[in-house]
Amino acid sequence: MSTYPPVPTVEATAQHFMNAVRNSVRSEEPYRHWLLKEVLPIDICTGILTLPIAPAQLGRTDGTRGSYNSARTFFTPSMRQRFPTVSVLCDALQRPDVARLMAETCEFEIAGSNLRMEYMQDVDGAWLEPHHDIPQKLFSMVIYLFTGPDTAEWGTDIYDANLKWVGRSKGEFNSATIFIPGENTWHGFEPRTIIGVRRLMEINYVRSDFYSRDQLAFPDRPLTVTG
Repeated sequence: MSTYPPVPTVEATAQHFMNAVRNSVRSEEPYRHWLLKEVLPIDICTGILTLPIAPAQLGRTDGTRGSYNSARTFFTPSMRQRFPTVSVLCDALQRPDVARLMAETCEFEIAGSNLRMEYMQDVDGAWLEPHHDIPQKLFSMVIYLFTGPDTAEWGTDIYDANLKWVGRSKGEFNSATIFIPGENTWHGFEPRTIIGVRRLMEINYVRSDFYSRDQLAFPDRPLTVTG
C-alpha cells in the first residue's frame, strides 16, 4: 500500500538537514544568528503540512504561546508512533552526528539535553510580544513552512536590547533562523492580518531540567554526540 507523501529515510533526512546547516550564513546583528535555506527534504515538508491537525481557532491571543498550551502541537512519542513523517524527522534530529554538528556550529553544549519540536499553525489574531527564550532552551530554530501570496510579511520580528524593532526575517518557504537564547535575543510577531494559516516549526534542544517533559520527542533519551 502506497502512502502520500513518500517518507524519506532517517539517513537522507539527517544528511539533507546537515547540508543546510553547513551552508548556513552567520550574522552578528542585532545578535548572533544563522540563516538556512532548503532545511528539510520537500517530502518531509509535505508530510508535516498534510498532518490531519486542524489549526486551533483561538481568536485574539494575549501575545504568548504559554497561555494556550493545551491547544499546541508537539512532536511527542505518541505523535512519532502515529505519523511516519514525524517519526523520521525526530529520529534524524536525535542522531549523534546531527547533535554534534549543531553543537560545533553554534558553540553550545548539547550532550545530555533533550529534543523538543513544535508544529505551529497561526491564524488571524495570533501574535507574539517581544520576548527572549527561557534559559532552559539551549538552542532555538524556526523553520518557515507557510505559502501563499500574503506570506512575504509573515517572518519573525527582531528587536534590539531596547526593544526597538530593527527588522523582520524573510520567512521564505523551508528557510530557517537559528539563535542561541540569551538576554538580548528579543523576537516576536507584530500583530498583523493573517489570511490563511502561518505554519512553522520550532525546534529546541532543552536542558535536562526542562519543566514540561510531555513536550519532548524523547523524554527518556537525552542527546549524545557519540555513537
